[in-house]
Amino acid sequence: MSATVLYMSMSLDGFIAGPNIRPDNGLGDNGQRLHDWIIPTAEGVVNRQIVDELMATGAVVAGRRTFEPAGGWNGDHHGEVPIYILSRHPAPQWAANWPLVHYVSNLDHAMRSAREAAGDRDVLVHGSSIAQRAIAGGLLDEIEIHLMPVLLGEGLRLFEHLGVRQRELERVRVLEGHGGVTHLRYRIRR
Repeated sequence: MSATVLYMSMSLDGFIAGPNIRPDNGLGDNGQRLHDWIIPTAEGVVNRQIVDELMATGAVVAGRRTFEPAGGWNGDHHGEVPIYILSRHPAPQWAANWPLVHYVSNLDHAMRSAREAAGDRDVLVHGSSIAQRAIAGGLLDEIEIHLMPVLLGEGLRLFEHLGVRQRELERVRVLEGHGGVTHLRYRIRR
């Protein structure tokens, strides 16, 4: 059975990007440090396993603030899977003709379409705003955090606006990766 899975690299103090996020600085100042475990290539057996799992997903759901600063992944996040971008705005001209990219304004529709497109494969979910809204709406099944041994001090937090309702998580696995990263996977209990 497929699942919607948030994959996010995060600092120990809860940031997924550094300060001063701009279109030309999408991860903010020093934010690239959060992805040292994966770029340029994943080192070690565990990190490679995580990258392989991420690349085996059958669709992507992300927000415009994640997609556009990343250059839209040049129209193909991985393996020519469909990409659903949640936005109130139409696709920018530079992304308007990419056949895999679908700008949608409704999160329920984006998640449902991504699940259908993914078939029996998981759906990769990206971005803090999308994550917060998907958790609040009961649309996210699992959370995979790639916890990096760094304190960024400021920037964009992943779980800033979840509301007041407590949510219980079930730990699925904990893996120690090369370079100090700890891969944490949780299932959201309903």
